[in-house]
Amino acid sequence: MSCRRRLVLVIIPLLLAAPIPAQHQTKAQAQTTVATTGKAYFPPPDEQGGWRTLSGADDIRRTVGLDSRKFDEAFQLIQGNTKNGGLLIVRHGWLVFERYFGNGHREATANLASCGKSFTSIAAGMLMAEHPELFPAGLDQKIFTPRYMPPDVFPLTDPRKSEIKLGQLLAMTGGIRGNNPVLVHGKESRIDPAGPDGWIAKIETVASGKEDKELNGTRYSTTTLWCDPGEGYSYASSSVHLASMMVRHVSGQELQAYLDQWLAKPLGWGRWGYGYKSHPEITHTPGSGGIVVRPTDMLRFGYLLLHEGNWNGQQLVPVEYIRHCRRKSPYNPHSPYSLQFNVNTDGGYPELPRDAYWKSGSGGHVIYVVPSLDLVVWKLGGRDEQYAPSNTGLATHPDAARNAQLREGWKKTEETTATLRKVLQLVVASISG
Repeated sequence: MSCRRRLVLVIIPLLLAAPIPAQHQTKAQAQTTVATTGKAYFPPPDEQGGWRTLSGADDIRRTVGLDSRKFDEAFQLIQGNTKNGGLLIVRHGWLVFERYFGNGHREATANLASCGKSFTSIAAGMLMAEHPELFPAGLDQKIFTPRYMPPDVFPLTDPRKSEIKLGQLLAMTGGIRGNNPVLVHGKESRIDPAGPDGWIAKIETVASGKEDKELNGTRYSTTTLWCDPGEGYSYASSSVHLASMMVRHVSGQELQAYLDQWLAKPLGWGRWGYGYKSHPEITHTPGSGGIVVRPTDMLRFGYLLLHEGNWNGQQLVPVEYIRHCRRKSPYNPHSPYSLQFNVNTDGGYPELPRDAYWKSGSGGHVIYVVPSLDLVVWKLGGRDEQYAPSNTGLATHPDAARNAQLREGWKKTEETTATLRKVLQLVVASISG
């Protein structure tokens, strides 16, 4: 085991510009930190029993105050939204609902697309805590220098990139080109060319602006910024991949290895990895999406967020970093999108709690966290291809294969954006006091 020091407790200032006060512990000490969460429950790995469960409407209502009849309505809704998927609900540490359809299963390992962006953000938060000497300005740190980025990024393709702060990169307001429409203080505009999305945004030369890419007759580019850093928001997958390149360069580990050591192992995940294996042009962990995580382990990730980065006494992620993720960010005055999470701080979604936050991914995946309700919800979705071993690099588990439902002739009947909001709305509506 390396003797590299590991930050366990940290408070990132609300202004995020001053140096980060920190306490350091060795890795061995981090594993034996005395629990600070009182009687909070944390589930063991599935192979050791997994989540505690409740079944039966009376037990669920009595123990966690939920009317389970709403769960069936939410489950029926998502079956019309994606061909494959599942719904899992945890309140007060109890797994009260878990059902699947299509290729969905407890042992399913699907490419979760942009849900992976939130893991890159969390890795950046952990890295800042681990190396406070490298981030004296916190999220205000300008990171397009050889200290933070691999040599291939230089020379910069636009000199304005040198002014991009880490917080802007993670909030997608650094000026990196992404999807249309873009937003400037809530007003929509368009950019030409747009930036890459999907698998091409995960190619290092494309993300860093060294190479443009054409797909289906359309050119995508990140060579120049579409606006000065901080002056607008564009959902730019390359922005997050650049953040993962920083994690790799500073830590000396691939993002997957870094997360395995500091997140997956402490949380007790089963099989996991990253997808897009069918695209050999992707030569490093695709930090802008593609994480492959079992459903009950995605719940563990959400539960870690719910507990502000603490897992059974180990402060894996700085508390203030988690709090920043779940509220409107000063790095993004243009859109309700914080450090790789959608937020509801301003009540833009009046049917949802103000403190609800979530991250979705192509294919209809979404993780929801509602701290005020002590609630975590995982909606698994996915196209057939997202479950394919050729994509994920993981063989289909025998249990998943045995329980697969072909759903031949399935047709989409529910629009994705509306469904993502309605699912959480139904679960919240099930709270009976």
